[in-house]
Amino acid sequence: MSLAILGIGTAVPEQQISQTDAVALAVGFANAEPGRERTLAAIYRQTRIRTRGSVLLEPPDDAGVSLDFYKPVTSVDDSGPATSVRMARYAAEAGSLAATAAGLALGRAGIAAAEVTHLVTCSCTGFANPGVDLELVETLGMSPTVSRTHVGFMGCHGGFNALRVADAFAGADPDAVVLVVCVELCSLHFQYGSRSDSVVANSIFADGAGAIVGVGSGHPAADPAAWHVAGQASRVLPNSANQMGWIIGDHGFEMSLSAQVPGTISAEIGLLVDDLLSRQGWAREQVRSWAVHPGGPRVLASVSESLSLDPGALEVSHAVLAEHGNMSSATILFILERLLEQDPSATPCVAMAFGPGLTAELAVFASDAGRRTPR
Repeated sequence: MSLAILGIGTAVPEQQISQTDAVALAVGFANAEPGRERTLAAIYRQTRIRTRGSVLLEPPDDAGVSLDFYKPVTSVDDSGPATSVRMARYAAEAGSLAATAAGLALGRAGIAAAEVTHLVTCSCTGFANPGVDLELVETLGMSPTVSRTHVGFMGCHGGFNALRVADAFAGADPDAVVLVVCVELCSLHFQYGSRSDSVVANSIFADGAGAIVGVGSGHPAADPAAWHVAGQASRVLPNSANQMGWIIGDHGFEMSLSAQVPGTISAEIGLLVDDLLSRQGWAREQVRSWAVHPGGPRVLASVSESLSLDPGALEVSHAVLAEHGNMSSATILFILERLLEQDPSATPCVAMAFGPGLTAELAVFASDAGRRTPR
């Protein structure tokens, strides 16, 4: 048995914003050309997101929700706060959100922070050093000898990369106690102007943190009935390098998105899933739950159609998107948390996410309970 999951915790900012209110703020970013406000509102509705959280939101007052960090555009050359200003806010906000999620995961696992032997952090929305990892060590009371690894700038699939590192630690040291923490403050990178990539990115991304506590097979808390990582796969999809990008600009990190992404995923995902499952001795029909990162509703629809999934198979992915938006690498942990709460025996569980490259990352989770009750 590889990394066994003992607890998952998630956290979102206290302040939330509805998509309706978010449209009004986006108009102030000049995301809609004059007279095209209805088109902008339609784009936001098509995301099927109801609410999103941001560390930048101010508590509501008589005037409603405010986001003073982003001032209304003043000229065609106005691009909003400089990257240095955004990174200063990241350094001030990321640690506390990450600590909340990590504390919940540790509590649910019944593991004291001082017992953690390996800390793996993941983020693609900010840089600081000393950073979130050291803040977690101090805030949670971890040992100063804890091994720290950071997975940075990978994108929405970064949580899978962090999980792979954690699984490797557990495989190398059966007594390992690994804490994985993904924290993303995507709202720090909202962009001004009406470029389509920026408008779409502004409409779906949000802030959140997720954490997993796992142990190696030799740890006393290792439970065969717990979900564990049975296998992982990574694939750079062919002819897709220009379909998604994430670069550091002078005014935040800038995303490029192509409308071709769902089609590229559709053409490849079936073979990738079947190959991963076959290496573990399973077929697609035996999968009992699916954790698909909701990059957007079209991505979910593409995966569902390509894999011929039953209606409702991606219900949790749709629900997380609707309630929280796309929180980049942290999002998959929100989905896994809900699936575990709903039915701990629903394994094999296949999880996946997509990011710049265009890259697909997949994992399959298993448990003794799931093997005893095949579909």
